[in-house]
Amino acid sequence: MTAPISKAEWERQRRETMNGMDDLVDKVPKDKNGLPKVLLGYQAKTVGLLDTVSTKVLFIEKSRRIGLTWALAAYAVLRASRPKSRRGMDAMYISYSQEMTREFVDACAMWARAFNIAASEIEDGLFEEGDIDGDKSIQTFRIRFASGYQIKALSSAPRGLRGKEGVIIIDEAAFVDDLGELIKAAMAFLIWGGQVIVCSTHDGADNAFNEQVQDILGGRLPYNHLKIDLDDALLDGLYARICLVGGNEWSPEGEARWRQDLIDFYGDGADEELFCIPSLSSGSWIPAPLIEARMTAEAPVLRLELPGDYLHLDKLAQKSLMAPFLEELEEVLGSLDLDFRYAAGFDFARVADLSVLPVLAIEPNLKRTEAFSIEMRNVPGDEQKLVVGMVLEHLKERLLGAAFDATGMGWTVAEDMGRRFGLREDEDGPGLIWAIKFTQDWYRIHMPPLKTAFEDDMIAIGPDENHLGDMRAVKVVRGIPRVPEIRTNEKGEAKDKKGKKRHGDYAIGLALAHFASRMRWVEYGYRAASTFKRHQRAEARMSMTPRRDRDMAVRDPFAGPLGARIRGDV
Repeated sequence: MTAPISKAEWERQRRETMNGMDDLVDKVPKDKNGLPKVLLGYQAKTVGLLDTVSTKVLFIEKSRRIGLTWALAAYAVLRASRPKSRRGMDAMYISYSQEMTREFVDACAMWARAFNIAASEIEDGLFEEGDIDGDKSIQTFRIRFASGYQIKALSSAPRGLRGKEGVIIIDEAAFVDDLGELIKAAMAFLIWGGQVIVCSTHDGADNAFNEQVQDILGGRLPYNHLKIDLDDALLDGLYARICLVGGNEWSPEGEARWRQDLIDFYGDGADEELFCIPSLSSGSWIPAPLIEARMTAEAPVLRLELPGDYLHLDKLAQKSLMAPFLEELEEVLGSLDLDFRYAAGFDFARVADLSVLPVLAIEPNLKRTEAFSIEMRNVPGDEQKLVVGMVLEHLKERLLGAAFDATGMGWTVAEDMGRRFGLREDEDGPGLIWAIKFTQDWYRIHMPPLKTAFEDDMIAIGPDENHLGDMRAVKVVRGIPRVPEIRTNEKGEAKDKKGKKRHGDYAIGLALAHFASRMRWVEYGYRAASTFKRHQRAEARMSMTPRRDRDMAVRDPFAGPLGARIRGDV
């Protein structure tokens, strides 16, 4: 990814621009406290365009993190608070997640208070769909105004728009499930003087949102269009406002550095996420905002990278290189809450890619929360088996199972772990270790439940920029979510260092761990009938037992057969 303007060029342009602005500062509109007016230029332009009679449908291509949804909330309050004689009407908001809808209504409540408009408290309710089944409903949040109109936030199901009229805002439209059908349902609002606003970051060139934009730009659709990328927002004062809110002093150097840091953070996705340039692929399988929203777990990432000459070193040198990592691992394992059950996934690599081992804790409400993850680069097979074995040995009494990438060399690790913990060969078989040989069908069947967990807030992972990039690397290829062959650069590399590559490694490891957490794990196999101390006590009792009775085992008559144990939950 190459940004349209380099960091140095942006700094130079902004310095030259601001040097000529000193005499205009006093002319900038201020509020009663002498602070700049609340809406920035691009936000005010959007609201102004929407508040004209001629704007029936508006498509907005936007950058991430520029606060446009906040401006749309202001517009929704303005329309819903007016009487009918002044073009007042209901305003409805749709996005791909309930969290976003709640945040939008909260922003509307803030604007209503700021505008001093009489509005009710936010209500949580159920809007009855009136479907044929008669038992379906859509969770809604709403604000009622003295005008008689409301702001309502709805789900993204197209059927939810039936029988309604007013202003409809479809936010982050590229990420809703069926945008084409949703827009088709929304266009009925125009019949009674309503308005349709479709706003989104891009999610691939062949996404329905981009197809609509291209039809507008090509003159095939008579809709209004706006494009607001990161640089547009910065020129209108986005970073200056961030400084104002944070109590920091604005400078062209600081703005250029902040801009470049943001570009570096998004890496290969910066063109699409920040500069409104849709990628040539089909877009990320799980949208970045949703991934970030689930990065709430305090999950450490343990990274081990060994030098290229590791195998040529003597045993003492090898142990000294491994010791710090193993000590850190023991500390993390010792801090785990063993009241939870656990599941693990292991994506093996040896040369070009990373070996990744995410471990998920299954909470009582069945939410999967990442406990920790391990990344290994250039680590020989024996050392990888040592690390993985330590994890599984510590968790074996609370482990539902572990799914291993058994493609290529990964089979050797899966096989050796299977020797220790039991190898599982089918869904109803015994063993803790399931060796997975990836196929199209495996991705097709077992990747969707992971996405559902993200959408339903039933998974939490640790915040890590490389893991975010790995999750965004999953694309829909011919209808099946998987990681394409293209590799990306690892974040955080020094400028003079050859970039290390990633290949969605964490995403595959997490998919395996989530798969393992969902399986019905039943283990049959031999386990020692007693611990060493119990064995000593049994020997002591035997020594006091008459010889004729010593042939009978001293054990609980109600105990099950030796070696039979059931692990996991049914």
